[in-house]
Amino acid sequence: MSKPFFIVLLFSAFLVFASGCTASYSFTGASIPPEAKTISIKQFRNNSSMVVATLSQTLTDALRNRFQTQTNLDIIENDGDLRLEGAITKYVPARPSAISGNETAALNRMTITLKVKYVNTIDPTKNFEKTFTDFVEYDSSLDLASAESGLISEVAEKLIDQIFNESVVNW
Repeated sequence: MSKPFFIVLLFSAFLVFASGCTASYSFTGASIPPEAKTISIKQFRNNSSMVVATLSQTLTDALRNRFQTQTNLDIIENDGDLRLEGAITKYVPARPSAISGNETAALNRMTITLKVKYVNTIDPTKNFEKTFTDFVEYDSSLDLASAESGLISEVAEKLIDQIFNESVVNW
């Protein structure tokens, strides 16, 4: 058997096998059951002792935007085939993370922790309740009041990556 013929045969076998799979794939790596057409993402509750008025909306909007831009799912208010909801359980805007020679903070760390519940009505074995935490470090001389929204966006992006990957990428 010639090498090119073998490659064509192997590729053909792969296509036949792949057509029998029960998940759809996207260029982002998302693996979503083909029966899933909708997702509902509820507004994140802010249960943190430290409250920033825009934090809940920033996180919720970022998560909705990720699913809207990287999947074919329609975002609906309630009872989606896939469902995400959660709460901000911890927000720490400034905690020293690196001490300089004169024993002052050289870097501060902003940390956000979310508790997320994911429900897949098509394949309940994929359901989870999980805590996600991430942070960003910044120079302690930075004025937190003026930089806070940008720092929150950075941490939110990292958290959204984690949640998206855990819920639909399944690598």
